[in-house]
Amino acid sequence: MRGMGNMGNMQGMMQKVQKMQKDMQKEQAEIEASVFEASDTNQLITVKMTGKKEIVELEIAPDLVDPDDIEMLQDLIIATVNDAIQQVDETTEKRLGKYTQGMNLPF
Repeated sequence: MRGMGNMGNMQGMMQKVQKMQKDMQKEQAEIEASVFEASDTNQLITVKMTGKKEIVELEIAPDLVDPDDIEMLQDLIIATVNDAIQQVDETTEKRLGKYTQGMNLPF
């Protein structure tokens, strides 16, 4: 009954996969519950974003608002939001990448 030995291996592998799935879901939930904060180099704009990439807070220093230079304000906001998004992506990759490392998955 050599075939039964393979079934045991398959069952053990399925249990490991299920545990890995559960661990990944827990990590993902923790990331999504986290708040990431990014500021420009001069601390004029601060963005707080959840791990779901939803902005929950945006602070703009009052002295930054210049009606004659709206483009600079827009550029700073875009750069700061993109920095927060990058933080979420890097944290997600670092925390979830350990589960998929070396698996050669198509995503």
